[in-house]
Amino acid sequence: MAKAPRRGPYICGIDAALDVVSGKWKGLILWELEAHGVRRFGELRRGLPGVSEKMLTQHLRELEEDSLVHRKVHAEVPPRVEYSLTEHGRTLNQALGPLGAWGSERVCREAAEVTSEDRVALR
Repeated sequence: MAKAPRRGPYICGIDAALDVVSGKWKGLILWELEAHGVRRFGELRRGLPGVSEKMLTQHLRELEEDSLVHRKVHAEVPPRVEYSLTEHGRTLNQALGPLGAWGSERVCREAAEVTSEDRVALR
């Protein structure tokens, strides 16, 4: 399959990595496939509340073009399509792990700051 056109040249590795995972749903799709292994389209959609069918389809196609997700079509009627991570996708998930930890810490820190501001406002 042909590789997706990218906007490079890239300034640094982070620029190249963010180009691949850009979009609200890609990281969540990778996480869902890591957590559950093989998933059908409907299972992915249920696992990602708020994603539209169009966006899920578009992001899955891009992830497949980038060799991060494998799409397997079973010769059945009706056709059954399953998605799973490739080894390349697993390595990306490992790289995103520290970013997710940083995000969780940020959420906790902001919640603590809001709570502190509320206490000050009540005085």
